[in-house]
Amino acid sequence: MFNNKSILITGGTGSFGKKYVRTILDRYQPKRLIIFSRDELKQFEMQQEFNQPCMRYFIGDVRDGERLIQATRGVDFIIHAAALKQVPAAEYNPMECIKTNIHGAENVILAALTNEVDKVVALSTDKAANPINLYGATKLASDKLFVAANNMSGGHRTTFSVTRYGNVVGSRGSVVPFFKKLIVDGADHLPITHAEMTRFWITLQQGVDFVLKNFQRMKGGEIFVPKIPSIRIVDLAEAIAPALPHKIVGIRPGEKLHEIMCPADDSHLTIEFNDHYVLSPTITFNRSDNDFTTNLLNESGRPVSRGFEYNSGTNKHFLNIDEIVAFNRIAGV
Repeated sequence: MFNNKSILITGGTGSFGKKYVRTILDRYQPKRLIIFSRDELKQFEMQQEFNQPCMRYFIGDVRDGERLIQATRGVDFIIHAAALKQVPAAEYNPMECIKTNIHGAENVILAALTNEVDKVVALSTDKAANPINLYGATKLASDKLFVAANNMSGGHRTTFSVTRYGNVVGSRGSVVPFFKKLIVDGADHLPITHAEMTRFWITLQQGVDFVLKNFQRMKGGEIFVPKIPSIRIVDLAEAIAPALPHKIVGIRPGEKLHEIMCPADDSHLTIEFNDHYVLSPTITFNRSDNDFTTNLLNESGRPVSRGFEYNSGTNKHFLNIDEIVAFNRIAGV
């Protein structure tokens, strides 16, 4: 579905954007592949790797609605990956996080509607479910905006959906590169915020593949959640550096002990498919088809039981230390 199509990715110089571009170029022949981001140095560096004729690089910020409207002219698909996502940074700089993650989401929606973009998938996070930190709260607000945008699109062809997943192995600023830098710098221990902490675990390629498949699945208004394993942070540290002791340093501002992707409060909205869950909208759309138990790929799901919660601490699938080592190797970290 991406052959001869124009695709724009906001925040496209990040870890997800680079892997997404590589995947699209390997599998499809897009008409245009547009990187929309605000850092000229990162764009320059990315151009050294990706300089195919279809590539376009637009300097811009999702806070700037007019620039987004210019950039999305003639675009068929948008992946909205731009965000301020460091939890402690968001706690200390709340207004900046709100401007990018909430106002930026609104600008993407308005630009897509203005230019009759076909489909938009916004990337979300497990931290948007029952949020306790500002980053999660802004992403929850963003998710709500993209879901409700399907009712704003009356008379337009644009549909909007959300993809939510957990920690990406090896992404910039995440725990694996942090641990590895400490090891290279000669650290005599690895800091662990809490001995019982768990996280959902997904490779960058798995995340990209899930997003691509959701473009084919989406009716508009769904929040897609992949079925993925969990890890214990102490096991991750052991897998990366088995000889180094651990030191408990305390939970950081806004950090959770476990992450949730499908809250129990939304169990009446949650549909289980073979390899993923769908959170159906809390609102009813002004259209004939509001049934999310079957998607556009004709995959069928069934409602979960009342009170069901998809939680990294109670997940049925945990990776042991050997499996984490193998998983990280596959992810290239």
